[in-house]
Amino acid sequence: MAEKLRLDPVEFRILNDTDTVPDNPARPPSHDPQAMSGRQSGPQPAARPFSQRQFVTCLRTGAARFGWSRRNPQPGQVRDGRWYLGMGMAAAFRNNLVMKSGARVRLDKGGKVTVETDMTDIGTGSYTVIAQTAAEMMGVPLDKVAVRLGDSSFPASSGSGGQWGGNSSTAGVYAACVELRQAVSQKLGLNSEDAVFADGQVRSGDRTIPLTEATRDTSLVAEDTIEFGDLDKRYQQSTFGAHFVEVAVDGATGETRVRRMLAVCAAGRILNPKTARSQVIGAMTMGVGAALMEELVVDKRIGFFVNHDLALYEVPVHADIPHQDVIFLDETDPVSSPMKAKGVAELGICGVAAAVANAIYNATGIRVRDYPITLDKLIEQLPPTG
Repeated sequence: MAEKLRLDPVEFRILNDTDTVPDNPARPPSHDPQAMSGRQSGPQPAARPFSQRQFVTCLRTGAARFGWSRRNPQPGQVRDGRWYLGMGMAAAFRNNLVMKSGARVRLDKGGKVTVETDMTDIGTGSYTVIAQTAAEMMGVPLDKVAVRLGDSSFPASSGSGGQWGGNSSTAGVYAACVELRQAVSQKLGLNSEDAVFADGQVRSGDRTIPLTEATRDTSLVAEDTIEFGDLDKRYQQSTFGAHFVEVAVDGATGETRVRRMLAVCAAGRILNPKTARSQVIGAMTMGVGAALMEELVVDKRIGFFVNHDLALYEVPVHADIPHQDVIFLDETDPVSSPMKAKGVAELGICGVAAAVANAIYNATGIRVRDYPITLDKLIEQLPPTG
Protein backbone atom coordinates (compact mmCIF):
# COMPACT_ATOMS: atom_id res chain seq x y z
CA MET A 1 0.00 0.00 0.00
CA ALA A 2 2.84 2.37 0.84
CA GLU A 3 4.38 1.70 -2.57
CA LYS A 4 1.08 2.40 -4.34
CA LEU A 5 0.83 5.70 -2.48
CA ARG A 6 4.50 6.49 -3.22
CA LEU A 7 5.20 6.81 0.49
CA ASP A 8 8.12 5.50 2.49
CA PRO A 9 6.91 2.46 4.48
CA VAL A 10 8.11 3.97 7.76
CA GLU A 11 6.43 7.32 7.13
CA PHE A 12 3.28 5.54 5.96
CA ARG A 13 2.99 3.86 9.36
CA ILE A 14 3.74 7.08 11.21
CA LEU A 15 1.02 8.94 9.29
CA ASN A 16 -1.50 6.28 10.30
CA ASP A 17 -0.59 6.09 13.98
CA THR A 18 -3.22 6.61 16.69
CA ASP A 19 -3.32 7.42 20.41
CA THR A 20 -6.56 5.55 21.07
CA VAL A 21 -7.82 2.06 20.34
CA PRO A 22 -9.20 2.20 16.78
CA ASP A 23 -12.32 0.17 17.41
CA ASN A 24 -15.77 0.83 18.76
CA PRO A 25 -17.78 -2.24 19.72
CA ALA A 26 -20.95 -0.14 20.04
CA ARG A 27 -20.80 1.04 16.43
CA PRO A 28 -24.17 0.30 14.74
CA PRO A 29 -24.19 -2.49 12.16
CA SER A 30 -23.85 -1.50 8.51
CA HIS A 31 -27.49 -2.30 7.71
CA ASP A 32 -28.69 0.32 10.20
CA PRO A 33 -30.01 3.29 8.14
CA GLN A 34 -28.54 5.77 10.60
CA ALA A 35 -25.15 4.08 10.42
CA MET A 36 -25.28 4.02 6.63
CA SER A 37 -26.00 7.74 6.60
CA GLY A 38 -23.13 8.42 8.98
CA ARG A 39 -25.43 9.26 11.94
CA GLN A 40 -25.35 7.31 15.18
CA SER A 41 -28.05 7.38 17.84
CA GLY A 42 -27.33 7.48 21.56
CA PRO A 43 -24.07 8.10 23.40
CA GLN A 44 -21.01 6.23 22.20
CA PRO A 45 -18.33 4.87 24.55
CA ALA A 46 -15.34 7.11 25.14
CA ALA A 47 -12.19 6.27 23.24
CA ARG A 48 -9.93 4.01 25.28
CA PRO A 49 -6.35 5.32 25.45
CA PHE A 50 -3.18 3.28 25.34
CA SER A 51 -1.38 3.26 28.68
CA GLN A 52 1.82 3.85 26.69
CA ARG A 53 2.30 3.90 22.92
CA GLN A 54 5.80 4.64 21.64
CA PHE A 55 5.33 2.97 18.27
CA VAL A 56 6.45 6.03 16.32
CA THR A 57 9.59 6.31 18.46
CA CYS A 58 10.35 2.65 17.69
CA LEU A 59 10.02 3.34 13.97
CA ARG A 60 12.16 6.47 13.96
CA THR A 61 14.81 5.02 16.27
CA GLY A 62 15.06 1.89 14.14
CA ALA A 63 15.19 3.77 10.85
CA ALA A 64 18.03 5.97 12.13
CA ARG A 65 20.06 3.08 13.60
CA PHE A 66 19.59 0.79 10.60
CA GLY A 67 20.41 3.40 7.95
CA TRP A 68 16.96 3.17 6.38
CA SER A 69 17.49 6.43 4.49
CA ARG A 70 20.04 4.63 2.30
CA ARG A 71 17.40 2.17 1.08
CA ASN A 72 16.61 2.38 -2.63
CA PRO A 73 12.80 2.29 -2.90
CA GLN A 74 13.03 0.86 -6.43
CA PRO A 75 13.17 -2.95 -6.17
CA GLY A 76 15.99 -4.89 -7.79
CA GLN A 77 18.40 -1.95 -8.13
CA VAL A 78 21.12 -2.71 -5.57
CA ARG A 79 23.73 -5.36 -6.33
CA ASP A 80 26.75 -6.86 -4.60
CA GLY A 81 28.30 -9.11 -7.22
CA ARG A 82 25.78 -11.83 -7.99
CA TRP A 83 23.62 -10.89 -5.00
CA TYR A 84 20.62 -8.57 -5.06
CA LEU A 85 20.37 -6.55 -1.83
CA GLY A 86 17.24 -5.22 -0.21
CA MET A 87 15.95 -3.71 3.01
CA GLY A 88 12.58 -4.38 4.59
CA MET A 89 10.78 -3.43 7.76
CA ALA A 90 7.59 -4.29 9.60
CA ALA A 91 5.73 -3.27 12.72
CA ALA A 92 5.57 -5.35 15.89
CA PHE A 93 2.58 -5.37 18.22
CA ARG A 94 1.52 -7.54 21.12
CA ASN A 95 -1.07 -6.86 23.80
CA ASN A 96 0.24 -6.75 27.36
CA LEU A 97 -1.71 -9.36 29.29
CA VAL A 98 -1.68 -9.30 33.09
CA MET A 99 -2.85 -12.18 35.25
CA LYS A 100 -3.52 -12.79 38.93
CA SER A 101 -0.32 -14.02 40.57
CA GLY A 102 0.70 -14.82 44.13
CA ALA A 103 3.86 -15.46 46.14
CA ARG A 104 5.11 -16.26 49.64
CA VAL A 105 8.20 -14.52 51.02
CA ARG A 106 10.17 -15.57 54.10
CA LEU A 107 12.86 -13.64 55.99
CA ASP A 108 14.95 -15.94 58.21
CA LYS A 109 17.20 -15.23 61.15
CA GLY A 110 20.29 -14.84 59.02
CA GLY A 111 18.69 -12.19 56.81
CA LYS A 112 18.10 -14.58 53.90
CA VAL A 113 14.97 -14.00 51.81
CA THR A 114 13.21 -17.02 50.28
CA VAL A 115 10.53 -16.60 47.61
CA GLU A 116 8.04 -19.37 46.88
CA THR A 117 5.60 -19.31 43.98
CA ASP A 118 4.43 -22.00 41.56
CA MET A 119 5.70 -19.92 38.62
CA THR A 120 7.71 -21.81 35.99
CA ASP A 121 11.06 -21.06 34.41
CA ILE A 122 11.17 -22.55 30.91
CA GLY A 123 14.47 -20.87 30.11
CA THR A 124 12.93 -17.40 30.17
CA GLY A 125 14.73 -16.09 33.27
CA SER A 126 11.96 -16.27 35.88
CA TYR A 127 14.41 -17.19 38.63
CA THR A 128 16.48 -14.12 37.86
CA VAL A 129 13.80 -11.43 37.66
CA ILE A 130 11.95 -12.81 40.71
CA ALA A 131 15.18 -12.77 42.72
CA GLN A 132 15.89 -9.21 41.54
CA THR A 133 12.41 -8.11 42.63
CA ALA A 134 12.73 -9.57 46.12
CA ALA A 135 16.25 -8.18 46.54
CA GLU A 136 15.19 -4.70 45.50
CA MET A 137 12.08 -4.71 47.68
CA MET A 138 13.80 -6.03 50.82
CA GLY A 139 17.05 -4.13 50.37
CA VAL A 140 19.35 -7.14 50.31
CA PRO A 141 21.95 -8.34 47.76
CA LEU A 142 21.00 -11.03 45.24
CA ASP A 143 23.09 -13.66 47.01
CA LYS A 144 20.78 -13.27 50.00
CA VAL A 145 17.73 -14.34 47.97
CA ALA A 146 16.63 -17.90 47.21
CA VAL A 147 13.85 -18.54 44.70
CA ARG A 148 11.77 -21.71 44.73
CA LEU A 149 9.44 -22.32 41.78
CA GLY A 150 7.19 -24.91 40.20
CA ASP A 151 5.70 -26.61 43.27
CA SER A 152 1.90 -26.82 43.46
CA SER A 153 2.07 -26.32 47.22
CA PHE A 154 3.32 -22.78 46.62
CA PRO A 155 0.97 -19.82 46.00
CA ALA A 156 -0.54 -19.88 42.50
CA SER A 157 1.19 -17.65 39.96
CA SER A 158 0.35 -16.48 36.47
CA GLY A 159 2.41 -19.21 34.82
CA SER A 160 4.39 -18.78 31.62
CA GLY A 161 3.09 -18.04 28.15
CA GLY A 162 2.00 -15.24 25.87
CA GLN A 163 4.56 -12.80 27.37
CA TRP A 164 2.55 -12.34 30.56
CA GLY A 165 4.71 -14.36 32.98
CA GLY A 166 7.53 -12.01 33.89
CA ASN A 167 5.48 -8.91 34.62
CA SER A 168 2.65 -10.73 36.42
CA SER A 169 4.78 -13.06 38.55
CA THR A 170 7.15 -10.30 39.70
CA ALA A 171 4.15 -8.13 40.54
CA GLY A 172 2.92 -10.96 42.78
CA VAL A 173 6.31 -11.12 44.45
CA TYR A 174 6.19 -7.34 44.88
CA ALA A 175 2.82 -7.63 46.64
CA ALA A 176 4.13 -10.32 49.02
CA CYS A 177 7.23 -8.22 49.76
CA VAL A 178 5.02 -5.23 50.64
CA GLU A 179 3.32 -7.44 53.25
CA LEU A 180 6.69 -8.63 54.53
CA ARG A 181 8.00 -5.06 54.78
CA GLN A 182 4.97 -4.14 56.89
CA ALA A 183 5.60 -7.12 59.17
CA VAL A 184 9.28 -6.16 59.53
CA SER A 185 8.42 -2.53 60.26
CA GLN A 186 5.85 -3.52 62.87
CA LYS A 187 8.33 -5.87 64.57
CA LEU A 188 10.94 -3.09 64.70
CA GLY A 189 8.47 -0.44 65.82
CA LEU A 190 8.91 1.61 62.64
CA ASN A 191 6.44 3.38 60.38
CA SER A 192 5.99 1.14 57.35
CA GLU A 193 4.77 4.08 55.27
CA ASP A 194 8.16 5.82 55.22
CA ALA A 195 10.48 2.89 55.94
CA VAL A 196 13.38 2.51 53.50
CA PHE A 197 14.85 -0.96 52.97
CA ALA A 198 18.43 -0.78 51.66
CA ASP A 199 21.86 -2.28 52.31
CA GLY A 200 20.46 -4.87 54.71
CA GLN A 201 18.97 -2.17 56.92
CA VAL A 202 15.65 -0.46 57.55
CA ARG A 203 15.56 3.33 57.92
CA SER A 204 12.66 5.39 59.21
CA GLY A 205 13.00 8.95 60.42
CA ASP A 206 16.28 9.17 62.36
CA ARG A 207 16.42 5.45 63.14
CA THR A 208 18.41 2.83 61.22
CA ILE A 209 18.09 -0.81 62.27
CA PRO A 210 19.64 -3.95 60.74
CA LEU A 211 17.06 -6.04 58.90
CA THR A 212 18.08 -9.12 60.92
CA GLU A 213 16.86 -7.49 64.14
CA ALA A 214 13.32 -8.23 62.98
CA THR A 215 14.05 -11.98 62.90
CA ARG A 216 16.19 -12.31 66.00
CA ASP A 217 13.60 -14.59 67.61
CA THR A 218 11.84 -16.17 64.63
CA SER A 219 11.46 -15.99 60.88
CA LEU A 220 8.82 -13.74 59.33
CA VAL A 221 6.57 -14.97 56.53
CA ALA A 222 4.20 -12.99 54.31
CA GLU A 223 1.98 -14.03 51.42
CA ASP A 224 -0.11 -12.00 48.98
CA THR A 225 -1.57 -12.00 45.48
CA ILE A 226 -1.69 -9.26 42.87
CA GLU A 227 -5.00 -8.73 41.09
CA PHE A 228 -5.48 -6.22 38.30
CA GLY A 229 -9.17 -5.37 38.46
CA ASP A 230 -10.64 -3.51 35.49
CA LEU A 231 -7.43 -1.89 34.24
CA ASP A 232 -7.83 -3.60 30.88
CA LYS A 233 -11.23 -1.96 30.44
CA ARG A 234 -9.96 1.55 31.20
CA TYR A 235 -6.68 1.34 29.29
CA GLN A 236 -5.35 -0.57 26.33
CA GLN A 237 -2.04 -2.07 27.46
CA SER A 238 0.15 -3.05 24.56
CA THR A 239 3.77 -3.42 23.53
CA PHE A 240 5.18 -2.06 20.29
CA GLY A 241 8.22 -2.55 18.14
CA ALA A 242 9.79 -2.21 14.73
CA HIS A 243 11.85 -4.78 12.85
CA PHE A 244 14.39 -3.93 10.15
CA VAL A 245 16.09 -6.54 7.96
CA GLU A 246 18.62 -6.53 5.13
CA VAL A 247 18.81 -9.56 2.85
CA ALA A 248 20.85 -10.73 -0.10
CA VAL A 249 19.24 -12.88 -2.80
CA ASP A 250 21.42 -14.86 -5.20
CA GLY A 251 20.59 -13.69 -8.71
CA ALA A 252 21.16 -17.14 -10.19
CA THR A 253 19.71 -19.54 -7.58
CA GLY A 254 17.28 -17.44 -5.54
CA GLU A 255 19.04 -18.39 -2.30
CA THR A 256 18.27 -15.80 0.39
CA ARG A 257 20.71 -14.78 3.09
CA VAL A 258 19.86 -12.44 5.97
CA ARG A 259 22.68 -9.91 6.40
CA ARG A 260 21.50 -7.61 9.19
CA MET A 261 18.64 -7.51 11.70
CA LEU A 262 17.42 -4.88 14.14
CA ALA A 263 14.55 -4.91 16.62
CA VAL A 264 13.41 -1.83 18.53
CA CYS A 265 11.05 -2.62 21.40
CA ALA A 266 8.85 -0.50 23.67
CA ALA A 267 7.88 -2.92 26.44
CA GLY A 268 7.76 -0.97 29.67
CA ARG A 269 10.48 -1.29 32.29
CA ILE A 270 12.94 -3.96 31.21
CA LEU A 271 13.51 -6.01 34.34
CA ASN A 272 16.72 -7.61 33.11
CA PRO A 273 18.22 -6.27 29.86
CA LYS A 274 20.43 -9.31 29.29
CA THR A 275 17.72 -11.95 29.57
CA ALA A 276 15.23 -9.75 27.71
CA ARG A 277 17.68 -9.33 24.82
CA SER A 278 18.21 -13.09 24.76
CA GLN A 279 14.48 -13.62 24.41
CA VAL A 280 14.23 -11.09 21.59
CA ILE A 281 17.15 -12.42 19.56
CA GLY A 282 15.76 -15.95 19.99
CA ALA A 283 12.39 -14.74 18.72
CA MET A 284 14.06 -12.96 15.79
CA THR A 285 15.79 -16.23 14.90
CA MET A 286 12.46 -18.05 14.99
CA GLY A 287 11.03 -15.37 12.69
CA VAL A 288 13.78 -16.00 10.14
CA GLY A 289 13.03 -19.72 10.29
CA ALA A 290 9.34 -19.10 9.68
CA ALA A 291 10.11 -16.77 6.79
CA LEU A 292 12.71 -18.80 4.91
CA MET A 293 12.74 -22.49 5.77
CA GLU A 294 10.25 -23.97 8.22
CA GLU A 295 7.63 -25.94 6.32
CA LEU A 296 5.67 -28.95 7.48
CA VAL A 297 4.92 -31.41 4.68
CA VAL A 298 1.89 -33.66 5.14
CA ASP A 299 0.92 -36.57 2.92
CA LYS A 300 -2.83 -35.91 2.94
CA ARG A 301 -3.64 -39.31 1.47
CA ILE A 302 -2.71 -41.10 4.68
CA GLY A 303 -2.26 -38.23 7.14
CA PHE A 304 1.50 -38.78 7.35
CA PHE A 305 3.92 -36.08 8.49
CA VAL A 306 6.70 -36.49 5.94
CA ASN A 307 9.33 -34.32 7.64
CA HIS A 308 8.65 -35.32 11.21
CA ASP A 309 12.13 -34.78 12.66
CA LEU A 310 14.86 -32.15 12.66
CA ALA A 311 16.74 -34.00 9.93
CA LEU A 312 14.04 -32.96 7.44
CA TYR A 313 12.23 -30.06 9.13
CA GLU A 314 14.67 -27.22 8.61
CA VAL A 315 15.30 -24.64 11.32
CA PRO A 316 17.94 -21.90 11.42
CA VAL A 317 21.44 -22.68 12.64
CA HIS A 318 24.21 -20.29 13.62
CA ALA A 319 25.40 -19.94 10.02
CA ASP A 320 21.95 -18.67 8.99
CA ILE A 321 21.77 -15.83 11.50
CA PRO A 322 23.84 -12.63 11.32
CA HIS A 323 24.52 -10.20 14.15
CA GLN A 324 21.25 -9.13 15.71
CA ASP A 325 20.85 -5.67 17.18
CA VAL A 326 18.21 -5.02 19.85
CA ILE A 327 17.16 -1.66 21.28
CA PHE A 328 14.83 -1.29 24.26
CA LEU A 329 13.29 2.14 24.63
CA ASP A 330 13.66 3.76 28.04
CA GLU A 331 10.02 3.34 29.04
CA THR A 332 8.02 2.69 32.19
CA ASP A 333 4.31 1.97 32.24
CA PRO A 334 2.77 2.81 35.65
CA VAL A 335 -0.61 1.48 34.55
CA SER A 336 0.67 -2.01 33.74
CA SER A 337 1.74 -3.20 37.19
CA PRO A 338 3.68 -2.11 40.29
CA MET A 339 6.79 -3.16 38.37
CA LYS A 340 5.94 -0.70 35.55
CA ALA A 341 6.98 -3.52 33.21
CA LYS A 342 5.28 -5.28 30.33
CA GLY A 343 5.86 -8.48 28.39
CA VAL A 344 8.58 -8.68 25.76
CA ALA A 345 9.00 -12.25 24.47
CA GLU A 346 6.53 -12.51 21.58
CA LEU A 347 7.25 -8.92 20.56
CA GLY A 348 10.58 -10.16 19.24
CA ILE A 349 8.95 -12.38 16.62
CA CYS A 350 5.95 -10.25 15.61
CA GLY A 351 6.79 -8.74 12.25
CA VAL A 352 10.13 -10.47 11.62
CA ALA A 353 8.90 -12.69 8.79
CA ALA A 354 7.07 -9.74 7.21
CA ALA A 355 10.23 -7.65 7.35
CA VAL A 356 12.15 -10.47 5.63
CA ALA A 357 9.48 -10.74 2.92
CA ASN A 358 9.55 -6.98 2.39
CA ALA A 359 13.34 -7.04 2.14
CA ILE A 360 13.21 -9.82 -0.47
CA TYR A 361 10.73 -7.75 -2.48
CA ASN A 362 12.99 -4.70 -2.25
CA ALA A 363 15.93 -6.83 -3.40
CA THR A 364 14.21 -8.58 -6.30
CA GLY A 365 10.80 -7.04 -7.03
CA ILE A 366 9.20 -10.43 -6.29
CA ARG A 367 6.32 -10.36 -3.84
CA VAL A 368 5.82 -13.74 -2.16
CA ARG A 369 2.77 -14.05 0.06
CA ASP A 370 3.07 -17.55 1.48
CA TYR A 371 5.79 -18.78 3.83
CA PRO A 372 8.40 -20.09 3.72
CA ILE A 373 9.97 -18.03 0.95
CA THR A 374 12.10 -20.78 -0.53
CA LEU A 375 14.18 -20.35 -3.66
CA ASP A 376 11.67 -22.21 -5.87
CA LYS A 377 9.23 -19.31 -5.31
CA LEU A 378 11.83 -16.81 -6.56
CA ILE A 379 14.02 -18.43 -9.18
CA GLU A 380 11.70 -18.13 -12.20
CA GLN A 381 10.99 -14.45 -11.56
CA LEU A 382 14.47 -13.19 -10.72
CA PRO A 383 15.69 -10.06 -12.55
CA PRO A 384 18.26 -10.57 -15.33
CA THR A 385 21.73 -11.23 -13.94
CA GLY A 386 23.58 -9.42 -16.72
